[in-house]
Amino acid sequence: MTPAGPETDEELMVRLRTGQDSALNSLMERWEVPLRRFLFRYLQSDAQALDIAQEVFVKIYQNRDRFSPGRRFSTWMFAIATNLARNHLRWRKRHPSESLDGSSAVDLAKEDSLRDDVTPADRLGSVERAGAVREAISLLPEELKAPLLLFEYEDLQQAEIAQVLGCSAKAVESRLYRARGLLRRTLERFLTESSRV
Repeated sequence: MTPAGPETDEELMVRLRTGQDSALNSLMERWEVPLRRFLFRYLQSDAQALDIAQEVFVKIYQNRDRFSPGRRFSTWMFAIATNLARNHLRWRKRHPSESLDGSSAVDLAKEDSLRDDVTPADRLGSVERAGAVREAISLLPEELKAPLLLFEYEDLQQAEIAQVLGCSAKAVESRLYRARGLLRRTLERFLTESSRV
């Protein structure tokens, strides 16, 4: 007899819907890091990403009976996260303040700094590129930011992103095209510099 593999997200949601609250812990263990990573890139703040990620899991628990068994859990979760992040950004625009969050482009380049074959100049270039990409993404209009992050960093397909955003796959394709064009123009200086090296 072969041992059963790990439960799918959808099976865990069925358990959660039937009152087995421990299933939420399994979902949180599985999705906390990808969710926080997405939210960090969207919000540009580790502390706010943590807060919103916790709120996402609260919403999942509160709305567990609304989850359709035929639906993909990750799509549903990212839809909740995107809505909460958008609401938070709207609130932040109305209530601007100086960030006390210590997050920086250094966090995004941390992986490179752990490698032995990376020189200090390479590290500096990596930090600059990461900072430039991060800044360019933060400047994207809201309707372009989420599809780009979900496609490029979370590996969702265009049809899944369409479900997350409540639009057509064709609209997602168009938004990705526009987002890449804007990023290309914003990052042109860095692309030019790297081609000279």
